Amino acid sequence: MSIDPSSIPNFGAQPGPQPTGGPAGPVVPDQDLVKQLLEQMELKYVVDDEGDLAAPWEEFRTYFMFRGEEDQQVFSVRTFYDRPHSIDDKLALLETIDDWNRRTLWPKVYTHTHDDGAVRLIGEAQMLIGTGVALEHFVSSTVSWVRASIEFDKWLVEQLGLEKDADAAEGDDEGDAPGDDA
Repeated sequence: MSIDPSSIPNFGAQPGPQPTGGPAGPVVPDQDLVKQLLEQMELKYVVDDEGDLAAPWEEFRTYFMFRGEEDQQVFSVRTFYDRPHSIDDKLALLETIDDWNRRTLWPKVYTHTHDDGAVRLIGEAQMLIGTGVALEHFVSSTVSWVRASIEFDKWLVEQLGLEKDADAAEGDDEGDAPGDDA
């Protein structure tokens, strides 16, 4: 099975040619199909030590995982946001991501508190694929989930003013140590 490049949604761009032909029935997606889709989206990817496919960005990593038994198999797109947050900021962070979760379909975002007290965010979307899905549905959902994961990171930076924090940290690197009020 292969992906017709015209079937990849272009969200916001002028509509391209509509896909024609393709499989008559449902397909059961696999890692090779996801690799092909990522290549067509011009996204770099790696396969980790556990055999999961991951697309790395500067501030997060998105994994494309297949889990479960054959007839109950689930395809999961899970994004791990690398930016650490303080445990003291967790309540405000939860309120912010609750707002995102109420307003959007995906990714659904939750927190994970590490042993060192750092709070990180994880976004996730899932699809039951064990009995097969329409190829067009699989492609459009996967593309939408990847784009929404990127949009969430941008939205969070804007909501929490993290862009200003990053700019201030760059200024600190130029001679002033954090906390110096000389």
